[in-house]
Amino acid sequence: MIPPPYAHDFLAAVGWAGAQIEPLAGDASFRRYFRVIGPQGTAVLMDAPPPHEDPTPFVRVAEWLSSVGLSAPDILARDLDRGLLLIGDFGDRRLREFLDDEPSREEDLYALATDVLIHLHRHPAMAGLPPHGLDQWLDELMLFPDWYCRALNLQVDVDRYREAWTGVLAPIAADGLGPVTVLRDYHAENVMLVRGREGIAHFGLLDFQDALAGHPAYDLASVLEDARRDVSPAVERAMIDRYTAGTGKGEAFERAYWALAAQRNTRILGVFTRLWKRDNKPNYRRFQPRMWGLLERDLAQPGLEPVRDWFSDNVPERLRAAPWMEAA
Repeated sequence: MIPPPYAHDFLAAVGWAGAQIEPLAGDASFRRYFRVIGPQGTAVLMDAPPPHEDPTPFVRVAEWLSSVGLSAPDILARDLDRGLLLIGDFGDRRLREFLDDEPSREEDLYALATDVLIHLHRHPAMAGLPPHGLDQWLDELMLFPDWYCRALNLQVDVDRYREAWTGVLAPIAADGLGPVTVLRDYHAENVMLVRGREGIAHFGLLDFQDALAGHPAYDLASVLEDARRDVSPAVERAMIDRYTAGTGKGEAFERAYWALAAQRNTRILGVFTRLWKRDNKPNYRRFQPRMWGLLERDLAQPGLEPVRDWFSDNVPERLRAAPWMEAA
């Protein structure tokens, strides 16, 4: 990755003249990240080029998360017109790789991930966030027939699909448990373990610019049913219990958890197919078998019968995980 040609001028203007810029990461969007190394230490340069990206939501959400006691990167400098941000550097200890190396820490670190959400959900949803409720859930679910089913030449009953999901999700939307701030992409590859910080501040949060006002079960499902790493069912069960004990939410929350986990995993099956077909990012195909395993586990839960029946009638087993096994 090569930084944009105006990056050095931006850095010079904010006190980082002559700093070294090294590639750090890209993601499923147009955003790119670079580590900046200068006499004053290190920072991270975010390149979010307009018109494809707008860094303003990242700034707003980062400042709000910090104000409620969570660890989001400090905004050190900004040039919003050119899509550049200089932000604090959380280091190199990402939760995903740390757990790969230290699997015995899984339960205590997912307990911390759950505690972050318990803390976050004690605060009213951040003002001005777009809603994430029934209409948005149903729209997102269309990614599955529009991209997954078309890619596999599946002819499916879309009207019944939407009807089944509406029947499952409408009671969740009306259960009165939200809204809260939903980070939306809360998982092990978007959390850094920040040295020198304890408790929930140990978790450095990333990739929250698409935050929404929605249901509290969504982010817990996001972190426990991770597209990129396996979380044991025992840990998932323990963390659902930890969340409900810490918040006083009970059966209604658990019903919402399984329904929104199924919604999210179905959406992601469509998103990853779109990243392959439209955006020429075939590496995302390797996650599809895991997504099917998670979705089938969700659909086995009480209350998901209409959606489970739709999948049984419209998506044969041979067109679920099997077509993607070679990529995995």
